[in-house]
Amino acid sequence: MPQTSGPSGRTPETHVIDFRAAEHLLASRDPRGAVKLLDGVIDVHPENTAARLLRARAFFAAAQLRPAELEFSLVLEREPDNAFAHYALARTYERQGRTHPAKRHFRLAAALDPNPEYLKAARFDG
Repeated sequence: MPQTSGPSGRTPETHVIDFRAAEHLLASRDPRGAVKLLDGVIDVHPENTAARLLRARAFFAAAQLRPAELEFSLVLEREPDNAFAHYALARTYERQGRTHPAKRHFRLAAALDPNPEYLKAARFDG
């Protein structure tokens, strides 16, 4: 019988499986299912930035913009040079109609990574 990490009966391996399953759920357009799995992973591993970034993406895909904003912001507190998190936070602000912070984060993303998509969104010419 596998060793458990606590009263829930969950093991570290189970958390990895949940993370991978959440990736598949998000790719299969089930962001709410992904969030449910990631909630358990983050409860046990709150410092796991990859899980938080995936949960932020799932919130965004589910149009839960405030939770997405909070998660992307937390990721950026831990990884201020994460160009994707800046870009995703900018898209979140954009969907909320908050153009000024969106523009700022689009430009930060483009400055950190000259990805053509980030450069286009940054609109340095206007």
